[in-house]
Amino acid sequence: MTEALRHLRRVDPVMAQLIRRAEPCAIAPVRGRSPYEALVRAVAHQQLTGKAAQTILGRFYALYGLDGCPPPELLAATPDEQLRGCGFSRAKAASLKDIAAKTLDGTIPPRRALARLDNEAIIERLVEARGVGRWTVEMFLMFTLGRPDVLPVDDYGIRMGYRIAYGKRTLPKPKALARHGEVWAPYRTTASWYLWRAVDLAREERRARS
Repeated sequence: MTEALRHLRRVDPVMAQLIRRAEPCAIAPVRGRSPYEALVRAVAHQQLTGKAAQTILGRFYALYGLDGCPPPELLAATPDEQLRGCGFSRAKAASLKDIAAKTLDGTIPPRRALARLDNEAIIERLVEARGVGRWTVEMFLMFTLGRPDVLPVDDYGIRMGYRIAYGKRTLPKPKALARHGEVWAPYRTTASWYLWRAVDLAREERRARS
């Protein structure tokens, strides 16, 4: 992390100022979580608050008498009605079962196999699962695999943070943000975290003024 901060401060004065204003980067990858479990959890959280997603996941785990994610073969064999009873929508139930099926057939490989692939290869592989888009895989790369050089240019919070930190009137287009982000490589994950933090800082400042 020290090297990442040193690099970002050196190459980008605005990022250096943002780093000074914010607390140290707090990205902590979940080392023991499999790609299968990470994607199941990601789908469960889509378009829900964290509390609501955790409630549904609790019911889901209890369906199998477990404290965590069921094995993919159990999930693949679960009737849709039972998944709907946990609180999953029809689309999410289909996504969960497809993630399980693609884990079983090897499309979604074990974590050790993914570790040998670059970011784009992992994205291309995992988006084959229903309900798993590029953004979901980018979050997986950052927060599960701990990849240091990920910039989710389609993420609204990232784009808003850039607009705030760099004093822009409008949100940057994803391609423009990607071009600017090249200067942050190979530590774009850390830069992303600080752009998210820029939104939090702006919110805190507005609250303090009011």
